[in-house]
Amino acid sequence: MKEIPIPYVRSNQAGIVAVLLLAIILQLPWLIAALWIVQVAGLIFGPKANLFIIVARPFLVKRIANAQTEAAELQRFNNSLGVGFLTCSLLSFTLGWSVAGYIFAGMMGAAALAAILGFCIGCTIYFQFKQFRARRLNRS
Repeated sequence: MKEIPIPYVRSNQAGIVAVLLLAIILQLPWLIAALWIVQVAGLIFGPKANLFIIVARPFLVKRIANAQTEAAELQRFNNSLGVGFLTCSLLSFTLGWSVAGYIFAGMMGAAALAAILGFCIGCTIYFQFKQFRARRLNRS
Protein backbone atom coordinates (compact mmCIF):
# COMPACT_ATOMS: atom_id res chain seq x y z
CA MET A 1 0.00 0.00 0.00
CA LYS A 2 1.32 3.41 -0.94
CA GLU A 3 1.89 5.81 1.94
CA ILE A 4 2.27 9.59 2.26
CA PRO A 5 4.45 11.11 5.01
CA ILE A 6 2.39 13.00 7.60
CA PRO A 7 4.46 16.22 7.28
CA TYR A 8 3.38 16.41 3.62
CA VAL A 9 -0.24 15.88 4.62
CA ARG A 10 0.04 18.59 7.28
CA SER A 11 1.63 21.05 4.84
CA ASN A 12 -1.33 20.60 2.51
CA GLN A 13 -3.79 21.07 5.37
CA ALA A 14 -1.97 24.18 6.59
CA GLY A 15 -2.00 25.60 3.06
CA ILE A 16 -5.74 24.96 2.79
CA VAL A 17 -6.44 26.69 6.11
CA ALA A 18 -4.22 29.68 5.27
CA VAL A 19 -5.68 30.25 1.80
CA LEU A 20 -9.27 29.85 2.97
CA LEU A 21 -8.76 32.19 5.91
CA LEU A 22 -7.40 34.83 3.54
CA ALA A 23 -10.19 34.22 1.02
CA ILE A 24 -12.92 34.51 3.63
CA ILE A 25 -11.49 37.42 5.62
CA LEU A 26 -10.59 39.46 2.52
CA GLN A 27 -13.65 38.21 0.59
CA LEU A 28 -11.61 37.02 -2.39
CA PRO A 29 -13.40 34.12 -4.10
CA TRP A 30 -10.63 33.89 -6.71
CA LEU A 31 -8.37 32.52 -3.95
CA ILE A 32 -10.86 29.68 -3.51
CA ALA A 33 -10.63 29.03 -7.25
CA ALA A 34 -6.82 28.97 -7.01
CA LEU A 35 -7.06 26.52 -4.10
CA TRP A 36 -9.42 24.36 -6.18
CA ILE A 37 -6.75 24.17 -8.91
CA VAL A 38 -4.08 23.17 -6.36
CA GLN A 39 -6.30 20.45 -4.89
CA VAL A 40 -7.47 19.10 -8.26
CA ALA A 41 -3.85 18.86 -9.41
CA GLY A 42 -3.05 16.85 -6.27
CA LEU A 43 -6.10 14.66 -6.80
CA ILE A 44 -5.23 13.88 -10.41
CA PHE A 45 -1.44 13.65 -10.24
CA GLY A 46 -0.86 12.80 -6.56
CA PRO A 47 1.10 14.59 -3.84
CA LYS A 48 4.03 15.35 -6.15
CA ALA A 49 1.79 17.86 -7.95
CA ASN A 50 0.40 19.57 -4.84
CA LEU A 51 1.80 23.12 -4.64
CA PHE A 52 1.77 23.19 -0.82
CA ILE A 53 3.81 19.98 -0.65
CA ILE A 54 6.20 21.20 -3.34
CA VAL A 55 6.83 24.41 -1.38
CA ALA A 56 7.19 22.61 1.97
CA ARG A 57 9.37 19.71 0.72
CA PRO A 58 12.78 21.47 1.05
CA PHE A 59 11.98 22.38 4.66
CA LEU A 60 10.85 18.86 5.55
CA VAL A 61 13.75 16.79 4.19
CA LYS A 62 15.11 15.83 7.62
CA ARG A 63 11.66 15.05 9.07
CA ILE A 64 10.50 12.78 6.22
CA ALA A 65 12.92 9.90 6.87
CA ASN A 66 11.44 9.12 10.30
CA ALA A 67 7.94 10.46 9.76
CA GLN A 68 4.78 8.48 10.26
CA THR A 69 2.66 7.98 7.16
CA GLU A 70 -0.96 7.83 6.10
CA ALA A 71 -2.45 5.63 3.42
CA ALA A 72 -2.54 7.30 0.02
CA GLU A 73 -6.03 5.85 -0.54
CA LEU A 74 -7.31 7.68 2.55
CA GLN A 75 -5.64 10.92 1.49
CA ARG A 76 -7.15 10.60 -1.97
CA PHE A 77 -10.60 10.17 -0.40
CA ASN A 78 -10.06 13.23 1.83
CA ASN A 79 -8.80 15.22 -1.16
CA SER A 80 -11.92 14.22 -3.12
CA LEU A 81 -14.14 15.51 -0.30
CA GLY A 82 -12.19 18.76 -0.25
CA VAL A 83 -12.48 19.22 -4.00
CA GLY A 84 -16.22 18.55 -3.65
CA PHE A 85 -16.62 21.30 -1.04
CA LEU A 86 -14.53 23.73 -3.10
CA THR A 87 -16.59 22.90 -6.19
CA CYS A 88 -19.81 23.59 -4.27
CA SER A 89 -18.28 26.84 -3.05
CA LEU A 90 -17.33 27.96 -6.56
CA LEU A 91 -20.71 26.94 -7.98
CA SER A 92 -22.38 28.99 -5.26
CA PHE A 93 -20.31 32.04 -6.19
CA THR A 94 -21.16 31.49 -9.86
CA LEU A 95 -24.86 31.50 -8.98
CA GLY A 96 -24.45 34.70 -6.96
CA TRP A 97 -24.84 32.93 -3.61
CA SER A 98 -21.80 34.43 -1.91
CA VAL A 99 -22.84 33.46 1.62
CA ALA A 100 -23.25 29.81 0.60
CA GLY A 101 -19.91 29.99 -1.22
CA TYR A 102 -18.13 31.15 1.92
CA ILE A 103 -19.99 28.59 4.05
CA PHE A 104 -18.81 25.70 1.83
CA ALA A 105 -15.27 27.10 1.88
CA GLY A 106 -15.47 27.55 5.64
CA MET A 107 -16.60 23.96 6.10
CA MET A 108 -13.55 22.74 4.22
CA GLY A 109 -11.28 25.06 6.20
CA ALA A 110 -12.79 23.83 9.47
CA ALA A 111 -12.24 20.20 8.44
CA ALA A 112 -8.60 20.90 7.51
CA LEU A 113 -8.03 22.74 10.79
CA ALA A 114 -9.64 19.88 12.74
CA ALA A 115 -7.30 17.44 10.97
CA ILE A 116 -4.26 19.53 11.91
CA LEU A 117 -5.48 19.48 15.51
CA GLY A 118 -5.87 15.70 15.47
CA PHE A 119 -9.41 14.85 14.35
CA CYS A 120 -9.80 13.86 10.72
CA ILE A 121 -13.45 14.22 9.72
CA GLY A 122 -12.77 12.73 6.28
CA CYS A 123 -11.09 9.71 7.93
CA THR A 124 -14.20 9.16 10.05
CA ILE A 125 -16.44 9.33 6.98
CA TYR A 126 -14.08 6.97 5.12
CA PHE A 127 -14.13 4.46 7.98
CA GLN A 128 -17.94 4.54 8.18
CA PHE A 129 -18.20 4.12 4.42
CA LYS A 130 -15.88 1.08 4.53
CA GLN A 131 -17.89 -0.42 7.42
CA PHE A 132 -21.18 0.12 5.58
CA ARG A 133 -19.76 -1.43 2.43
CA ALA A 134 -18.41 -4.47 4.31
CA ARG A 135 -21.78 -5.06 6.04
CA ARG A 136 -23.55 -4.76 2.72
CA LEU A 137 -21.22 -7.26 1.06
CA ASN A 138 -21.66 -9.72 3.95
CA ARG A 139 -25.44 -9.66 3.50
CA SER A 140 -25.29 -10.73 -0.14
